[in-house]
Amino acid sequence: MTATPEPSRPAPDDLDAAADQAIAACAGDARETVKALIIANGFLEAQLEELRASVSAGYSRGRFDLPRDRKDWYD
Repeated sequence: MTATPEPSRPAPDDLDAAADQAIAACAGDARETVKALIIANGFLEAQLEELRASVSAGYSRGRFDLPRDRKDWYD
């Protein structure tokens, strides 16, 4: 049995720098920064779901609950 690797966490200084960059990109408006990050997160979640749907059940070894009907694959 293999252990699931722990996700790596950025250093606190990296997080502060990234937060400063995001706020600067939104002209210093923290509210707009949060909105932009929520939109970006939603986009990434949609991409993740798309990728999960494209991985075969055999390859993922049942790690994901994949739909059995793949008619949407060709849309």
